[in-house]
Amino acid sequence: MTQMTRMIVLLLTALLAFSMISVSSAEGQLAGGWTAADDPTITQERSDLFEKALGQLVGVDYTPVAYLGSQVVAGRNHCFLCLSRVVIPDAIPKYVLVFIYEDLQGNAQIMNIADFDFGSFCTYGAQE
Repeated sequence: MTQMTRMIVLLLTALLAFSMISVSSAEGQLAGGWTAADDPTITQERSDLFEKALGQLVGVDYTPVAYLGSQVVAGRNHCFLCLSRVVIPDAIPKYVLVFIYEDLQGNAQIMNIADFDFGSFCTYGAQE
């Protein structure tokens, strides 16, 4: 994992952890709260889930870089940090957050794909 990727994973894990209310109890996670992943590695199970949800999508290639966390609902929501690239010559890649819903039967679908703007996090040298 490159230094930049590690930095992105740490930043997004912290962002996910602090920006979403986590609801938990001594018995485990309750519905509604996001939980940051203990390990952001894209395991085979996570890769299979990602492919199940995005497998038929055309026009943009999404490569999962890190698994950021999940939310228990009537099923489970998942959040992946991905590198996206439009399928055209000389396309400029960008990072996005891909949210996937997995129902109780194991079916998966895209909930949302959100652009990730590095500039919104870095204010060093910004004019006041």
